[in-house]
Amino acid sequence: MSVIRVFRVEHNGTVRYAVESGGTYRLIDGDVSADGLASLQQRAEAAMKDGPPVVPARILAPVAPSKVVAIGLNYKDHAAEMNKPLPAEPLMFLKPSTAVIGPGDAIRIPPDAGRIDHEAELGVVIGKRASRVSAGNALEHVLGFTCLNDVTARELQRKDVQYTRGKGFDTFAPIGPCIAIGVDASALDIEGWVNGERRQGSNTRQLIFSVEQIVAFASGVMTLLPGDVIATGTPSGVGPLNPGDEVTVKIEGIGELRNTVTI
Repeated sequence: MSVIRVFRVEHNGTVRYAVESGGTYRLIDGDVSADGLASLQQRAEAAMKDGPPVVPARILAPVAPSKVVAIGLNYKDHAAEMNKPLPAEPLMFLKPSTAVIGPGDAIRIPPDAGRIDHEAELGVVIGKRASRVSAGNALEHVLGFTCLNDVTARELQRKDVQYTRGKGFDTFAPIGPCIAIGVDASALDIEGWVNGERRQGSNTRQLIFSVEQIVAFASGVMTLLPGDVIATGTPSGVGPLNPGDEVTVKIEGIGELRNTVTI
């Protein structure tokens, strides 16, 4: 199956889904809520043939998740960078739905939060409710993949030991630009750029725990709902962001997620 790139957009004052091909967006019929995700692939395929072309007023975060489930230290080089041993099982934490922003939205640096870092990550978009699924069946519950920036207040993360405050601020979960359906996520190049300088570069072959293992592990702890996103971890090269910066997450086959930084 060829890759289908689905965008959540603002059009004529409403939120719609659109499929993009060759720079042309075509509206997808039907529900844009989480309940509509199960049939999104089929509706996108139909829209590619005869959906009306549109110029979106705005590209939004591709989903409105109930939660972002994040996996820490899932690249060997990043674990070494943070001077931590390789985890024996996925290190899991949550980012709240209120942290989510879309492409082009501003990451806001909180006052007195100290150093704020970028973390380029592959995001897994859940399309079908998942509870205690096996790794062998995990991909049946995955709609597609997206780019994600796990923005982190590094000093607060170290101070608090647990990650809620350091990773949970508003705007600390940029997601987008699309849901890429039909992508093989096992060997994708992933990069993090700041002001045109590449700071992070790796490939999902370097993941310690695979997408299938992560989905199975997370669903064994909590029910994953359609629209939820799993952040799969970041490679080495994380670094600080400052007001005025432009940060970009690039993932092969998915696209580029760009955000500015402000206070």
